[in-house]
Amino acid sequence: MRIIALKRLRDHWERPNRGDSEQPLKSWYALVARADWRGPADVKAQFRSASFVGDRVVFNVAGNKYRLVAWISYPHRTVYVRFVGTHAEYDDIDVEIV
Repeated sequence: MRIIALKRLRDHWERPNRGDSEQPLKSWYALVARADWRGPADVKAQFRSASFVGDRVVFNVAGNKYRLVAWISYPHRTVYVRFVGTHAEYDDIDVEIV
């Protein structure tokens, strides 16, 4: 899968007190980059804790300390990272709009 955008992940782990997310986010990135998801079932098979909210996929990162929201274009094999943040920050967003 092609992932847009690594910069959003990097911006997250470079924020104060977020350094503990760097390795988990890099691991997520590496796994997803090697994936070939044809649909939601493929995502769920690889990430059992992934949740689907509308057309967004919510991933738990760093032992469920952070949430990553993505929109996936399965025909184009592209994952668009829309949000990375803590659970409290996640609670303040509308997942279907980010």
